[in-house]
This record gives sequence, C-alpha cells and structure tokens, in this order.
Amino acid sequence: MFTVSLESHDWSLHRKGAIDQARHKRKVKEAIRQNLADIVSEQSLITTDGKKIFKVPIRTLDEYRFRFDTSEQKQVGQGDGDSQVGDVLERGGQPGGPGRGQGAGDQPGVDYYEAELTMDELAGMIFEDLSLPNLEEKRMQELESPAVRFTDIRKSGPFSNLDKRRTIRENIKRNALQGDPHFGSLTNDDLRFKTWEQDIQRESNAVVIAMMDVSGSMGTFEKYVSRAFYFWMVHFLRTKYDNVEIVFVAHHTEAKEVTEEEFFTRGESGGTKASSAYQLALSLLEERYSPDRWNIYPFHFSDGDNWPSDNELCLQLTSELVERCNQFGYGEIRQGRYSYQSTLMHTFERITNPKFVSVTIADKADVYPALRNFFGTEVGSHA
Repeated sequence: MFTVSLESHDWSLHRKGAIDQARHKRKVKEAIRQNLADIVSEQSLITTDGKKIFKVPIRTLDEYRFRFDTSEQKQVGQGDGDSQVGDVLERGGQPGGPGRGQGAGDQPGVDYYEAELTMDELAGMIFEDLSLPNLEEKRMQELESPAVRFTDIRKSGPFSNLDKRRTIRENIKRNALQGDPHFGSLTNDDLRFKTWEQDIQRESNAVVIAMMDVSGSMGTFEKYVSRAFYFWMVHFLRTKYDNVEIVFVAHHTEAKEVTEEEFFTRGESGGTKASSAYQLALSLLEERYSPDRWNIYPFHFSDGDNWPSDNELCLQLTSELVERCNQFGYGEIRQGRYSYQSTLMHTFERITNPKFVSVTIADKADVYPALRNFFGTEVGSHA
C-alpha cells in the first residue's frame, strides 16, 4: 500500500527561484497596467496582424541584499537630542537621485530591459473586466461565451487539482470509522481531485454598429484615433464573444455600409452630415436587427464639425436610436481643444437618457479611457 505522510518543513529557500519568478511576473504586469493608456494608442499595434511580439520597457528588479557604504563621509547613528519626529537629518548622494544632477553626472542610472508580450497577452489584460453593458435576454439567436468550471470530484487526477479540504475530510472520516477520528496516515483512497470541463455560456445575441466620420474635416489625428478605438473595440468583441455581429458604416454627407477593410483603410472627403449615419442605422434596425431579437450598440466617432442645420435632425434620430438600443456611444475628437465644444456635442447635451454615453478625446492616450467608459463594469449600472 502506498502511503503519503504530511510534515511541516520550511521549503522557502528551495522555492526561491519560483518565488522570484512569480514576483518578477507580478511586477511586469503592474508596470504594463500602469502604462495601458500609452500602449493601447501605439500605432505599431493598430497596424499589426495580431501575431506581432511587442516590447515594453520595465525597470530591473534587484534582489534584496545588504550594501556596505563605500563613501568617505563618516555617518553615525546618534543625534544631539534636539531632533523632532519628521526632521530630515541627512540627504545622501547627488541632487535629483542616482544618475541625475547638475550637468553631466557620475552616478549610475536605473537599468531597464524590455519585456516581450504577445497581442493575446496584452488583450487579456485590457479586456479582463470589460463587457457589453445592459445585455438582455432576446429571442432567436444566442451568443456563445466559453468558460471553464469545476464540475466533479474524483479519486484520481493531476496533483495540481488536488482538493485538499475534501482529502483531509475523507482521511478523518476513514479514521473515524476505525475508531480514531484524527487526521493522519494518509492513503491513496483519501485523495480527492477536482475535475473541470469547458462550459459554453449562452448569452443574448448582439449587434454593434460602428459609425465613423470620414469627411474632409477629419484630419490625420482624428482618423487615427477613430480607427484606434474601433480596432480595440473589434478585437475586444471577437475575443470575448463568439458570434457578435459588427456592421461598419462610413459617412460624410452621405452614409454607406462598408467592409471592415474599407472601414479601416479607406479615405474620404467632403462635408459632414452625421444624420446620414443615424438614418442608415435606423434602417438597419428596421430591415435586419429588430430590437425584440437583438441587443443593439451603435457607436459614432466624429470631430463634431457637423453642418449646423443638421444638428436638430441628429438629435431627433439619436433619441430614436437610444430608445431602441442598449447603449449609444458618441466619441468626439478634439486635439488639444478640451475647452472647445462643438455644436453637435452641445446639441447632444439635451439628451437625458442614461443609455447615451459620450466621451471627448484630445490625445492618443484617451483611447483606453474611452474603451472603459463605454465597456467598463460600471457602465451597465444605469440599465
């Protein structure tokens, strides 16, 4: 009979390499999360095919150790008795910290190295707590969202899935039947393992209508920001949901449904009538996406320079869309113009329905906060 004995030993020194590796990975993730806004807006990612390995600069992580003071200055620990809590006794090193100072410094700098991540690893960090807000149950089609869940307990399996609580319980139960209710003399019959299977969670079907202003007033920055947001939105939807439909609409004074490739690469010119996009969106709902069967999410990105006489019609059509949709998202791009408000955004301020969500983007780094404003966990609270 094979027996397993449980003893308490301090294995921390034996696991030093694993502990250091886990600490390193944790620090890398923290550094990436702190810089997600800059990483998301990186142009090299927007044009990638999804297979690119990209690099993020990370400060090196030194091991904890004692260091001897090699300076010639004598330092002692006693004071003259007049110090108070919070008094600064001594500042060591050059002004400004290591490697910094007035003019050329002679102190070492902080070492950096580049951590490599795949597109999927980055996407997992960006999308981990994002979701379609106000998702409701609908008739007909359903979205499939895969998930892993533990479903059974067995007497055999990999030790990584060992259920310690149930194992201890089974051991005590077996010993109790023999008249000695205690934990000890563990055998194979006591071992219990958790087993898991892939579970398909069925969610209501949804359609996202991506509308983008491609008129002449949309400059290089405005078009880049629009495409950057939609790039990550599309990647998020296809990462988290299996069968969500996405319709791409480009507009100037006229709107038309385009392919995904045309949406991200095609340039246009001309005037701006945002109402043409909203009218096309409403037509799509009438012809293909009934609100009774679909969760509907229209998004529109523009610089807000709309034809003035068109604003009231935009307000009317947007109000109709909001009533039929789960959420309407409007993003206005104003490079370095936070104080300036377009007439279109000013018109939209009259919409009081909480399902209308608007954001202003003045810098590339605002793309990531815009994603969180539209898809963050707190968005669905106004349902």
